[in-house]
Amino acid sequence: MRYTLRQLEVFLGIAHQQNVSKAAKVLNLSQSAASSALKELEQQFDVQLFDRIGKRLQLNEQGRLIRPKAESLLAQASDLEQTLLKHADAGHLKVGATLSIGNYLAVNIMAEMMAQQPNANISLEVANTSSISQKVLNFDLDIGLIEGELQHSDLDVIPWRDDELAVFCSPQHPLAEKKIITDKDLLAANWILREAGSGTRQAFERAMHGILPDLHVAHELQHTEAIKRAVEANLGLGCLSQITLEDAFNRGSLIRLPVPQRDFQRQFYFILHRQKFRTAGIEQWMALCLESKS
Repeated sequence: MRYTLRQLEVFLGIAHQQNVSKAAKVLNLSQSAASSALKELEQQFDVQLFDRIGKRLQLNEQGRLIRPKAESLLAQASDLEQTLLKHADAGHLKVGATLSIGNYLAVNIMAEMMAQQPNANISLEVANTSSISQKVLNFDLDIGLIEGELQHSDLDVIPWRDDELAVFCSPQHPLAEKKIITDKDLLAANWILREAGSGTRQAFERAMHGILPDLHVAHELQHTEAIKRAVEANLGLGCLSQITLEDAFNRGSLIRLPVPQRDFQRQFYFILHRQKFRTAGIEQWMALCLESKS
């Protein structure tokens, strides 16, 4: 099919409002997204649907011809949607999550959702922020749960819950007993960090603003558990989400270091493609995520 329901929604919204920005506001779209949707629809069929009179767009003969057919099609689509929503089944839900979220939060949420919806088919892909966002953009994933800050015109980025990074070392490290870790200490240390492109690395670099170029990164590892094992082996300092470290701190296998002069606060986010219809399964998943906030 060479057109989308979103394109038809934009076409009808502009036909009603006779203005792109007003139609975009009604549809909860950016003006550029609405303009692009109309432009793509017209280009795909080599047709012009409006006469442009200043800032006002008025339906031309071709536009008036297809308007009732578009209205009918969207009405049928809305009716089908309501029929499907009455069942409120999750169906097949493709979730993507970054490593910290995927390994320490998303699995429990998936288990809870499957307990409520035994027939649900939920897949979970775990990767870094860059990879998850690209898969959401390509519609390979229905929803993403990410750690990194992100801006993209085709994505809805919705705050989910607060998080905080923690700097840590092994019990044998020279800094383990120190009450306050200074910037001088941070600069003298070897660091074992997540790879570039991860939300954790992004948050770490923001927290280390001003001294970042002078830090010594000894190792970059893609997996949280590998970083924890390397730090336990006293190869250097690490910095990860506190949700990944609570058990190790409680056991005493890792020591949290106090770095009060640095801000390690951040947020986790939902990401969805702006043109992705939010099925009952997506809405249920987001609700369970919000309920899980501690």
